[in-house]
Amino acid sequence: MIEVLVTLVIIMLGLMGLLAMQLRSHQAELESYQRSQALILLSDFVARINANRKAARCYELTDPAAGSPYLGYGSNLAPSCTSWGTAELQAQAVADLTAWDALLKGAAETLDGSSVGAMIGARGCVSYDAAGDLYQISIAWQGLIDTTDPVSVDAALTCGKDLYGSETRRRIVSTTLRIADLK
Repeated sequence: MIEVLVTLVIIMLGLMGLLAMQLRSHQAELESYQRSQALILLSDFVARINANRKAARCYELTDPAAGSPYLGYGSNLAPSCTSWGTAELQAQAVADLTAWDALLKGAAETLDGSSVGAMIGARGCVSYDAAGDLYQISIAWQGLIDTTDPVSVDAALTCGKDLYGSETRRRIVSTTLRIADLK
């Protein structure tokens, strides 16, 4: 009888270990899925800016020091542009920003009428550095487990800063874009 009890305890410990491994695997899969989604949205938005180069400054909306304002989760920002390019190009920039806002809020996929197609708490930032003539496009979201604080890796990664509780839960992908001035 004691041998059977010991065997059951050993099997139970093994199954608990298997369950813990399955949980960790699920978390890693979701983190990977969210990163893939963020990279797709980032690439899409860079392409939108490249396609509307003459009104590229219309896409600038974020103060790089503060990491806000932003589009996406929790944002009520209404994109607008009246200063760069023609009226048609300005309208295209506003349409691109509005579409990106909807995609960050999950509009690409719905479940029972609710948007569920984006990362957890997805926010998008676009800042412009006139000195280097560079745009920085970033997407931030909330991860499931603690990692490294993005600002400790690169101080310029301010998009969504202090909006996800612990900074070690904030995930961010970012790229820079330079628009050539061809004459």
